[in-house]
Amino acid sequence: MLQTGSVHIGRAPIEPPPNRWRLPAPQLADENGLCGIGADLEPGTLLAAYRSGIFPMPLRKKTLGWWSPDPRGIIPLDGLIVSRSLRRSCRRYEVQADTRFREVMERCGDPTRPHGWITPQFVDAYEELHRLGWAHSFETYLDGHLVGGLYGVRIGRMFAGESMFSDATDASKVALVSLVEWLVASGAILLDVQWTTPHLASIGAMDIPRDDYLELLAEAVDGRG
Repeated sequence: MLQTGSVHIGRAPIEPPPNRWRLPAPQLADENGLCGIGADLEPGTLLAAYRSGIFPMPLRKKTLGWWSPDPRGIIPLDGLIVSRSLRRSCRRYEVQADTRFREVMERCGDPTRPHGWITPQFVDAYEELHRLGWAHSFETYLDGHLVGGLYGVRIGRMFAGESMFSDATDASKVALVSLVEWLVASGAILLDVQWTTPHLASIGAMDIPRDDYLELLAEAVDGRG
């Protein structure tokens, strides 16, 4: 049973002041997916970026990069692979939503993790998106202890998954199962995971061409937030 720890899930998010930058077009991305550098992490900037099909990640430690990989990783909402062992894990853990957003981000950004990129600036920026009702976390608990989770951004019928962490077997996958259940129940049509990793592919992630992704994105956001 999914329990929510805040009012963000279920109420309309608050629109922030608009973006003041000319963001790069996704089609301008190089072979690595990088399409621009600079700008900022203000809420209006982030929302404009996601709505256009790009997302931020640091390029080196102090440079903000904007990315649009081709192909793009997604998880079809009717294609999540839930094995027998994962079903057992779902019964073992408790999942909540939006109860410890900042801590989930900080755990995802643990500097001891390989390829870590979530800086304190990113945590602050997405916590503000969370306060406004755009960013959400799903937390997995075992015996009252936070052992896994994920976070991302919901705009209209699209959810952009950003990162996950796990300190116990299947803990992040269990959070993902609950996320997909919520997305299906609330009419979402697109779960973006940016790049398909072997871990994500094992539970149903797949690559699609950037142009196909942008078509899905346009339908998913569709002026509805």
